[in-house]
Amino acid sequence: MDVIDDSTKIKAKRKAEQASNDVKPWIRGFARFGYMSMGMVYILIGILAMMAAAGVGGKTTDTSGAFASVAEKPFGEVLLWAVAVGLIGYVMWQAIQVFLDPENKGTDFKGLFTRFSYLIAATIYTVIALKAAKIALHAGSTGGSKQTWTAKLLAQPFGQWIIGIVGIIIIGFGCYQIYNGYKERFMIQFKTNEMSSHERRLNCKIGKLGLIARGITFLIIGYFILRTAISADSNKIVGLDGALGKIAAQPFGQILLGAVAIGLFLYGVFQVMQGKNRHMKLP
Repeated sequence: MDVIDDSTKIKAKRKAEQASNDVKPWIRGFARFGYMSMGMVYILIGILAMMAAAGVGGKTTDTSGAFASVAEKPFGEVLLWAVAVGLIGYVMWQAIQVFLDPENKGTDFKGLFTRFSYLIAATIYTVIALKAAKIALHAGSTGGSKQTWTAKLLAQPFGQWIIGIVGIIIIGFGCYQIYNGYKERFMIQFKTNEMSSHERRLNCKIGKLGLIARGITFLIIGYFILRTAISADSNKIVGLDGALGKIAAQPFGQILLGAVAIGLFLYGVFQVMQGKNRHMKLP
């Protein structure tokens, strides 16, 4: 009788776990579409950067340039709306990670720092999604506003300290991206048991190169934000476009830019693969 009761309890527990994992499955699908949309953004940026390195096409290599290039193509506005909606799905998943902690990051310093990084990512990609929607509506972009908000912040008490802290956080995030890529720690996020050996190896190589390239660009962005804080000169701040421009200005810069561009392209492919194969437990 006890054996039957235990068996019934085990089955009930498994059923409850399965039910909890299937709560609102549309959120999971929406989030996967979000990862793929983010991947497409990086693929576009990588292509534009490769064209700039090769001396063909335009020089713009940021999200505004990527979205503007898409908008000029047939059905480009429709694609921009799809990207904007997809990015909102990614933002929704980041919000779930921040507030519901489905991956059990915890409330210690490391866990809270990780969840805070999810919040920053959600904020950044909300801005990018709005930028895509604005360009799709022919409302322009907010690409020229970096100096404006930094100038306003520098004029405030402790403004330099705040910008400096932001710069340090971005540098730290860039280092983490490089470390995560080099150590291949990102593979624990994937359903490797459901992937073929070829797919696992391909995902590992692409993710490694992509994360390292993305980490390098964040290091450059963080460095110039830190310089802005030290010099109190808002003209020194750069975004992704500026960071890639600084790489191109170095000796053998076109070669370096080409290498980073390929890395960012691969990071985009990695995000598309992550949308397909990532673990997504829902609380």
